[in-house]
Amino acid sequence: MEKFEKVKSLIASVEADVEKFYNKSNATAGTRVRKAMQDLKAMAVEIRKEITAKKNAK
Repeated sequence: MEKFEKVKSLIASVEADVEKFYNKSNATAGTRVRKAMQDLKAMAVEIRKEITAKKNAK
């Protein structure tokens, strides 16, 4: 659950940059959003591996 909480925290922290990019066309905010999405992808892979390992351990 700790990793999932980190995912939620990351999404919340990037929300302002998403609005800046889409509503104000701020290119720098777009770069920050892209980095956050890459971090999110890595976190998702970790969570998937953890779930698979836990499921297969039963």
